[in-house]
Amino acid sequence: MSDTTFGPGPTANTVRTPEGKTLTVPAGWMLLPPGDAALTRRVKAGGDHWAVAEKKGRKVFSLGVWAPTATIDRIRGELQVERSTEGFAKRKEAGARRREKAHAEYVEDFHGEVMRFLAFHPAHAQLAERLAKAVTEHATPVGSGTVARTERIPVNERAEAAVIAWMRHQTTGYDSLAIPRVKGKRREVRRMLAQRSHALLEGYRRGYPASEACPLKQALLRGGPAESRVEVTSYGPDRAR
Repeated sequence: MSDTTFGPGPTANTVRTPEGKTLTVPAGWMLLPPGDAALTRRVKAGGDHWAVAEKKGRKVFSLGVWAPTATIDRIRGELQVERSTEGFAKRKEAGARRREKAHAEYVEDFHGEVMRFLAFHPAHAQLAERLAKAVTEHATPVGSGTVARTERIPVNERAEAAVIAWMRHQTTGYDSLAIPRVKGKRREVRRMLAQRSHALLEGYRRGYPASEACPLKQALLRGGPAESRVEVTSYGPDRAR
């Protein structure tokens, strides 16, 4: 058994150790692809195995688990028998209901945190609700990989980050910007756009009249990205310019 996570090797039947050494997969082993968490968990607990993952940017993606073919076949068969029982079906259904309830509660809580972060003036209450709904629908789906699904930071911080991320993609030209491939440059651009998004939100909090040309208002009315404009004057209600 090995708790080491290997990288993909130069050929299909090899892996690479963290130290860069190439190892050949033992004879009689097969690669169990990711996708069945219960099967993968039991195979890992069942004896010798090599977990393989690949890092792309900041994210690590599982490529599967190498293990003896006999072990994988035996455990897969045992799971198939368990999953065919009435008791398993009932437990699965009950688990699904619990997850749905927990998700619905989280969506409601997250929406409330977004509204608290926005804190728009009553004159812009309708716009606040539309923005909170748009951000919540985008950020909370299970498996979306957005900041709203992380548990590393408090939910109020997730709400703020989700709003700023939504605005970056929907009210600026960020997605079409040609950002130089220089270390830290993309982070610098995102920080600059975040500052402008905060300035825009502040205008709505103070109740300033909203210009029809405001990119936030346009994005919410249109349901899609605004024009690719990132000038300071293109942000915020009239008096916030």
